[in-house]
Amino acid sequence: MSKNIISLYRNKLAREEGTIIKDWGGKVTVALVYPNYYRLGMSNLGFQIVYGLFNKNPAVVAERFFLPEGMEMSLYLQSGKPLLSLETQRPLQDFDLVAFSLSFENDFPNILQILELGKIPLISEERGNRHPLIMAGGITTFMNPEPLASFMDLFLLGEAETCLGEFLASILGFTTAMSKEEMLLYLARNVPGVYIPSFYQIEYNRDGTIESFVPKIEGIPEKIRITTSAEAGFSNNNKPVSSIITPETEFGDKVMIELGRGCGHSCRFCAAGYVYRPPRIYDDSKLRTCIQDSLDKGKPLGLLSAAVSDVPGINDLMTMIVNAGCRFSVSSLRAESLTRALLENLRETGQNIVTIAPEAGTERLRRTINKHLTESQITESVRLISGIGGFSLKLYFLVGLPTETQEDMAGIVTLVKLIKHHMVKESASRGTIGQIKMSVNCFVPKPFTPFQWFPMEPLKTLKEKQKWLKKSFSKVGGIKVNSDVPKWAYVQTLLSMGDRRVGAILLQTHRFNGNWSKAFRFSDVNPDFFVYRPRDLNEILPWDFIDHGIRKHHLKKEYRLAREARESKECNVGDCFRCGVCGDKG
Repeated sequence: MSKNIISLYRNKLAREEGTIIKDWGGKVTVALVYPNYYRLGMSNLGFQIVYGLFNKNPAVVAERFFLPEGMEMSLYLQSGKPLLSLETQRPLQDFDLVAFSLSFENDFPNILQILELGKIPLISEERGNRHPLIMAGGITTFMNPEPLASFMDLFLLGEAETCLGEFLASILGFTTAMSKEEMLLYLARNVPGVYIPSFYQIEYNRDGTIESFVPKIEGIPEKIRITTSAEAGFSNNNKPVSSIITPETEFGDKVMIELGRGCGHSCRFCAAGYVYRPPRIYDDSKLRTCIQDSLDKGKPLGLLSAAVSDVPGINDLMTMIVNAGCRFSVSSLRAESLTRALLENLRETGQNIVTIAPEAGTERLRRTINKHLTESQITESVRLISGIGGFSLKLYFLVGLPTETQEDMAGIVTLVKLIKHHMVKESASRGTIGQIKMSVNCFVPKPFTPFQWFPMEPLKTLKEKQKWLKKSFSKVGGIKVNSDVPKWAYVQTLLSMGDRRVGAILLQTHRFNGNWSKAFRFSDVNPDFFVYRPRDLNEILPWDFIDHGIRKHHLKKEYRLAREARESKECNVGDCFRCGVCGDKG
């Protein structure tokens, strides 16, 4: 059976370009784990960047692990063999360090499955010196790592380009005589961004809220400061580009390139717009060099940013790619920053779907979420897209947003019908009209946003809203409506907003083979406490020990403005000091 697994992995490697395989002699060995399937992990640029950062150090060897799927999972379950690395097919338990790269809360259950497949005890305190250190990083960890606190020895909180180097330097200095406890204590006291959950004591009030969150040990920080870099992906001579190219991804064999990090539009529901502050757009000359190097590989490109159309000089970059005879795709666009030239470049490269995100159906609710997008801007962008022709339209909406009413729901129908009207009108001379695809997702509150104090709407209400929307559009031709599953939005909210007590629910779910409903029934803690409860503005939140530089009173002010359906200004990096990230003025 293990021979079949090895053969499967070697076939995967044969289709990759850029794989790094090192000799293990005298090196610190790192198991870099993406807790989902290979095709998803290799589509994640952050995971690929971290793989490159680890292996850039000559004293480190990093190999990849993924959640097995299909026949691969069957082979492991039938053989009872421990989980193997992709590069050299070594068991997970043989590595010095197991590092999980976490982008999505719904991947948390997979962490336990991977540890179990790797024959490693799930609970941190049950692991001894002979076991690898288990750690995690990635955006979900520096929003709220607490649901995973009992499973991780440590977290490295912050952007990998800025904190991984110092962390590795410390790891490389450890001796074999040091115990796990000694290593963790040194890291907690000396390495920025390191958080050791077992070194902190939490007390709870009678109503279940947090009374105190304090260090148990002298010399460790009360708050963990998140480190960032002005150049982010280009820090320390790195490049924000795919390390490995493989056809087995969600994007085919594209070379992924990050154009910038963060977003200055300040939408109040968006975690990335807050925890990646200040927003950074990369230097044009560096991007050009990066793109040219990628063009030389003869592969299509994937341009990634929170809003690609906001990148200064983006059309020139696209023209550069088109003139080189290369195809490309983009991750997302802002309706109000679309231009004819940009859309013509997209059409030239074969992209036939343009995605815009009104998020809400009425001007009032878009002001509430601070979207900075008016109905006239939306319809003008639709006229521009349809006038050029050859595009279908994908629209993103959220339901269950704070203060949402039935009038706001009806506004979605009115707005989409208006969009269709303009598409038909602009396309009349050609006789063809692109399809409209709607993606309707449930609002999930996120830490470090002004909406962190709002609850999620009840599942019953969300299901009724989705059903009402689908019925409203059922007789309108040319519009396809897709919705997420409210049950999974509930789980995501639980994992996003919960404290370390949620770890017990996560463990029960694992023991019940992924049956969340059964785990909820057997839980000592009511999950509704974390999902449906509005939070008091003055209570201690599970993630308050993390310092992103954002003043809490700024988030409170934005929360109050949302209540009044009032917009605030977008980020103006260097000139705006409202949130605290760019300095203490004002």
